[in-house]
Amino acid sequence: MRYFFIDHSEISKPVPLLKGSDEKHIIDVLRLKPGDTIGLCDGNGRNYKAVIKAFSFDGIELSIVQTRLSNTESNIKITVAQAFLKDKKMDAIVRQITELGVHRWIPFIAHRSVARPDRQKLKKRRERWKKITKEATKQCGRGYMVEISEMTHYEDILKDGKKYDKKIIFWENALEPLVPPSFESPCRIKQVLIVLGPEGGFTPDEIDSAKSSGFKIAGLGPRILRSDTATITSVVLVQFLLGDMGGQ
Repeated sequence: MRYFFIDHSEISKPVPLLKGSDEKHIIDVLRLKPGDTIGLCDGNGRNYKAVIKAFSFDGIELSIVQTRLSNTESNIKITVAQAFLKDKKMDAIVRQITELGVHRWIPFIAHRSVARPDRQKLKKRRERWKKITKEATKQCGRGYMVEISEMTHYEDILKDGKKYDKKIIFWENALEPLVPPSFESPCRIKQVLIVLGPEGGFTPDEIDSAKSSGFKIAGLGPRILRSDTATITSVVLVQFLLGDMGGQ
């Protein structure tokens, strides 16, 4: 069953309407008809089964036949803080971390960040990331959209670490891998912050600051990974050790 986003305010209406690009996709691409069944998600943790009633000038008229809480969210809330990368790597990462169940995404500027978009470009990028995560959420059947935070700086990320049960920085020069003994009382870990650097990696001073702030510094094996590869690898590893991909 194909899933589509619907505004939460529409659900309580006598005849909910599906509008916008999804409406066009249903009619022109999928060629669905009245009587066909589709899935809906409102981005707030609820999924719906709906039947197409009719196509009207205002949108696709629906009848909600089933409501359920989403069961596709991870048992831990992972926040990924990603130093800005060049080109369209950030776009690809946003899509993939959505599929992997990440809760929040924080772009930030590190000392070696080459890409430093200005305020106007950043606004457009953020809107694009929201669109990407919306599409990826529909594709993978999640009940919540990834929270896309405003751009910040490395120092702010370190301060933000106080909110989390576990905070990890992955660094190419770290010798110690992330393994089960790295976590004390893993069943109590509900919120995890993962921090990844730019193409040139973190500086030694940045790593020292992270250690002083209580971050665990971990490696991802003996090979040098591309920055975007390292991000996806780190999320999968944490999901395996603590989340819903095995481990705990």
